[in-house]
Amino acid sequence: MLLPLAAVAGVALDHLFGEPRRGHPLVAFGKLANACEQVLNAGRGRQLRGLLAWALLVLPFAGLALWAIPGGLPGAIVDALLLYLALGARSLDEHARRVADDLAAGDLGAAREHVGWMVSRQTADLDAEAVASACIESTLENGNDAIFGALFWFVLLGGAGAILFRLGNTLDAMWGYRNQRFAAFGCVAARIDDLLNLVPARLTALSYALVGDTRTALRCWWRQGAVWKSPNAGPVMAAGAGSLGLALGGEATYDGQRQQRPPLGEGRPASAADIPRALTLVRRSLLLWLVLLLVGGWLRV
Repeated sequence: MLLPLAAVAGVALDHLFGEPRRGHPLVAFGKLANACEQVLNAGRGRQLRGLLAWALLVLPFAGLALWAIPGGLPGAIVDALLLYLALGARSLDEHARRVADDLAAGDLGAAREHVGWMVSRQTADLDAEAVASACIESTLENGNDAIFGALFWFVLLGGAGAILFRLGNTLDAMWGYRNQRFAAFGCVAARIDDLLNLVPARLTALSYALVGDTRTALRCWWRQGAVWKSPNAGPVMAAGAGSLGLALGGEATYDGQRQQRPPLGEGRPASAADIPRALTLVRRSLLLWLVLLLVGGWLRV
């Protein structure tokens, strides 16, 4: 039961305290990653250089955790702390609620600014409906990236798994762009992140389906998930949108270019009132995971 209890403790710590305001290890890791990229992202063989950079930045930390964490209760405490540092559930909730509050107050300018902290698309010209849609899409997708992916790898490898996922996901967020600077160097980080998310993304999609409109969620996942540009974000967002009965996706602007994205979900357009509904969907899914972990641990005793 120690690992399931450590998972509950890690989630509880994130709920109570959120991400550390000062001295977060990921901030230091980001600075280290930037320095490494500046040294290695030059010259020929940039894909191999990107692989080397990923290995140098991720494997020592994950390997050290795997080797050094003791067994028994002390190890479970360390595992819980590492999971806490890898999770971002409270941060996701705070960001999404800020956008919902802005829209509820009629402050579209603030809503555009704050949703811009959550998404990579341009937000300066979005109307209220588009802001709500962008916020909900990000909430659904980051349910996997900020919560369930880390939990999945935690179940497999304990605190070391949470570190592996969080650092790999961070490098994808920093380097996984299809532009001149990162197209070659960052493609390894992007592909590894896809592999790390392959199973947890589909478990997240299934969770969204089970705690909402199951039939619609599964139908949207089946029909829409595979045509989305990201092999993991597509199933997650399609299932989440279907579970909520919302029509998301559609046109968006990235780097000054208008893109017509495939539809996600089905039903009515999103509104500010649907942002808390999306957060509730994520929380119910998290509760489902924790209950299943505890039951599984109890059955193995």
